[in-house]
Amino acid sequence: MQVKIEESWRQRLQTEFNQPYFSRLVAFVKEEYARCTVYPPGGRIFHAFNTCPFDRVKVVILGQDPYHEPGQYYGLCFSVLDGVPFPPSLVNIFREIGDDLGKPMPSSGRLERWAGQGVLLINSILTVRAHEAGSHRGKGWEQFTDAVIRCINDGRENVVFMLWGAYAQKKGAFIDRTRHCVLTAPHPSPLSADRGFFGCRHFSKANAYFRSKGLPEIEW
Repeated sequence: MQVKIEESWRQRLQTEFNQPYFSRLVAFVKEEYARCTVYPPGGRIFHAFNTCPFDRVKVVILGQDPYHEPGQYYGLCFSVLDGVPFPPSLVNIFREIGDDLGKPMPSSGRLERWAGQGVLLINSILTVRAHEAGSHRGKGWEQFTDAVIRCINDGRENVVFMLWGAYAQKKGAFIDRTRHCVLTAPHPSPLSADRGFFGCRHFSKANAYFRSKGLPEIEW
């Protein structure tokens, strides 16, 4: 199956695209887009990959389910377009960056500025029906994004994985800690941020790791 995705990813994920589960997933997603409102817009399903080629990946931030309200999710986890109010989890991420690095709350919630530096911002599930959280769970996206993480784990070195919440930590349990830096914390959701996301200092820790490896830091 030919999938429109950035070429370096296509080369590494083509075996996934050729598997029966992915054909079933594509059929399901096409039907969903045809009969109801689905996020992100169809051309943005692989936006995270298109903005961060495989050979540039330095950080992986793993979300779970996309935002499901109008105007929010457009293909990067936690990110929103300009003019869209920041969802609570994104507010808490920016708050932690402020406490960690002394940076003010930004005016824009668009995180392409991170993606351009090598931050891959992916959800475990890449599509969702409007107003219905989790509506595309168990259809094949989880298997696909497991393969993405495995691809990065096996094919790259010195990547920082930020695993926020029990779901992300379970999904990333197989990552090789001897070759990569794995940072774990509770999810930035208001339901859990006070239990250890605030104060996790993942952003300064990531940059300290890159300094230790002689690699450029991320401008958060």
